[in-house]
Formats: sequence, structure tokens, C-alpha cells
Amino acid sequence: MNIPARFWKAATAFVAVLIILAGVFIIKELKLVGHIGENPNQTNTISVDGTGNSVAVPDIATFSFSVTETAKTVADAQSAATGKINAALDALKTAGIADKDVSTESYNINPHYEYQNAVCPNAGGTVAYCPPGKSTLTGYEVSETIQVKVRDLSKAGSIFTTIGSLGVQNVNSLSFAVDKPESVQADARSKAIADARSKADALAKQLGVRLGRIVSFSENGGAYPRPVAYGMSAVKNQAMDAAPVPPQIPTGEQKITSTVSITYEIQ
Repeated sequence: MNIPARFWKAATAFVAVLIILAGVFIIKELKLVGHIGENPNQTNTISVDGTGNSVAVPDIATFSFSVTETAKTVADAQSAATGKINAALDALKTAGIADKDVSTESYNINPHYEYQNAVCPNAGGTVAYCPPGKSTLTGYEVSETIQVKVRDLSKAGSIFTTIGSLGVQNVNSLSFAVDKPESVQADARSKAIADARSKADALAKQLGVRLGRIVSFSENGGAYPRPVAYGMSAVKNQAMDAAPVPPQIPTGEQKITSTVSITYEIQ
């Protein structure tokens, strides 16, 4: 039987293709030998840090005041405390403080005890035994603390002084803060990102590469501005009754810092 010549040609071509494919496979495997242990998905990258600062002027002031009254009954102590609290709340409303900016931090009712020593019996000039003393209930203490937010900073000093002259025991912790710190944080972050990009551009130029996409981002150390507190406390006294003088209280500035880490792919 004679096999057609075209069959031999087809068989020869098929074998040649197989030889070529086998050669490509062998070469590919030989190239991988030099990369054993490496991550096949590894990308060339550079990482940089950036820092940004944003300064804000405080636009709100906060302070707290408290009233503490003691009486033989809870009702009497509550009545005395409520009278002073209501007078202070009325003054706040007259000064233009909205109800939403006044809140109760705490309200407590506690029994008030006094320790009394027992009388030791004296028999023939010699004390044989002293009975233990005891705590005696003498009344009740009612205390309430109110937190106030002042949005018109020009009134902060006068409101602080007015409340202190109304018979409350303490007016404490006048501090200034930024009402919406998120915008300050965002501004600091934008500056930090721009700083990181500038550093990355400079580094890429020195290395002779081009920056690609961002493969990772993190922000560290970002925090909202802390309130600026003034260690002030006002209590009712004769000087305040005579002529209360509003203090001049500078608000100053508050700075927030954001630090970012960015990793760029390089080409």
C-alpha cells in the first residue's frame, strides 16, 4: 500500500509543531528556575510619608456649673437646688443660649451622715468599757451639674461671670473648641497627601522611574483639635454681688496634624 505524500507532509508538520511547543515549555520552565521562592504577583513599589497641618480658630466655648444643697429632707434639698438651677437656666435663656446647648451632666441625691462618738461610762474613776460610735443620718444632699455650650464667643466671658453670681457653688472648665473638627481634619489630610506626592515625585525622578497607581494608603496620628481649657472657677462671693466684671478670655488657635503613608506602583 502506498501512503499518499500529502499524509507524510501533514505528519511532519504536526511533529514539528509538537517539537516547537515542547521547546517553548522547556525554556519557560528554565526561566522560572531562577525565580523560585519569589512572589509571582510582586509589584515594584515605593512608599512615602506625608505630613500636613491645619490651623483653626475655635468657634464654640463650653463650661459647666453645679449646685449642691443639703437639707433634712430630700424634698427640701431638691427645692433649694432647683431654685438656683432654674435661676441659672433663665439667665442662660436671656443671654440667647438655645435649649439644645444646655444639658444635665449629672443629678445626684445622697444621704448625709455624721459620725458620733459614744459616751464612755465612768465607774469609780475607771473607764471599763467604751461602746462603739455610730453614724447618724442628718439629712440629704442634692447636687446637679449643667453643661453649657456658647456659640457666640463674644458673650462667653459675660455669661461665665453672670452664672457665677447667681448662687451656684462652682462654675468650671471654660474651654474653647472647633464645633465641626471634621473639616479641619480633612484639610490637614489633603496637605499630607500633597506632601507625600511631592516626595514620591522627587524620589521617582532620582530613581529614573515613573509613578503608577496607588496600591496602599494609611493615615496615622490624625486627631481632632483638643479643646483649649482655661483653669477658671467662679464661686459666689461679695465681690461678685457688688460688681461682677466679665473676664477677657482669648480663644487662640488650634492646630491639627495628619500623617499619611502612601505606596505607589513604579514603572
